[in-house]
Amino acid sequence: GREEGKTERDLSDNKQACRSRDRHLSFAEEEAELAQIPEVIGPRSQRHVGGETRIIKGYECPPHSQPWQAALFQKTRLLCGATLIAPRWLLTAAHCRKPRYVVHLGAHSLGRQDGCEQTRTATKSFPHPDFNNSLPNKDHRNDIMLVKMVTPAHLTWAVRPLTVSPRCVPAGANCLISGWGTMSSPQLHLPHTLRCANVTIIKHRECEDAYPGNITDTMVCASVRKEGKDSCQGDSGGPLVCNGSLQGIISWGQDPCAVSKKPGVYTKVCKYVDWIQKTMENN
Repeated sequence: GREEGKTERDLSDNKQACRSRDRHLSFAEEEAELAQIPEVIGPRSQRHVGGETRIIKGYECPPHSQPWQAALFQKTRLLCGATLIAPRWLLTAAHCRKPRYVVHLGAHSLGRQDGCEQTRTATKSFPHPDFNNSLPNKDHRNDIMLVKMVTPAHLTWAVRPLTVSPRCVPAGANCLISGWGTMSSPQLHLPHTLRCANVTIIKHRECEDAYPGNITDTMVCASVRKEGKDSCQGDSGGPLVCNGSLQGIISWGQDPCAVSKKPGVYTKVCKYVDWIQKTMENN
């Protein structure tokens, strides 16, 4: 019942702790919890490219263990997940594009603030020039987009960018997805703490077998770990994190944990590093 017993003073201590770049001593217990979990922690999409509805179980991420995780809102509606990759820049899926977003950073529970949250506005989106969003959208290629916030995030231990690496990860790599579950319905009575799920990168060939004719070399596929019978959860646009770097953006595919056993399909970030760097430099 450590959570329920929080006093005003705890919350202001927490705010102070959240503003520092390093974890505060009062977070020692969380540190101990974090030491128990693998360092790779990272989210997932939906069959049609639309950025709505996705709720699946997984486990609750240790609070603030995914400090790069962002949520893109339109007014009060959670639209997509995103990943902070620089103080002013987020990476998400191109199918999430809207003219304006409210960006939530440093959040754990979307319903209950703990002093670590930061809110920013973003009005500039840079979808990949080769993303084709015409309907019916059969084309999931190049589902990647940069979003520039009006003001930079204040970097703390709870809000921190994730590295983007040109080194791709091999099949068999253990990775993590995270998200709150994007919703098309306005009511928010679902699990709204950040959820995590462990997934494993699968061979390209296996993925092609699951989705014949739809998989390109700029996509990477992952399925739920055999031993984890849990279902999991993620948001379109959210991160697939492997070995401490951003390797995928939740793009499309079946529920990663659905009975169909079909893998989730992610935009393969390592193939876009040049485009990401050039776009950030030129804007």
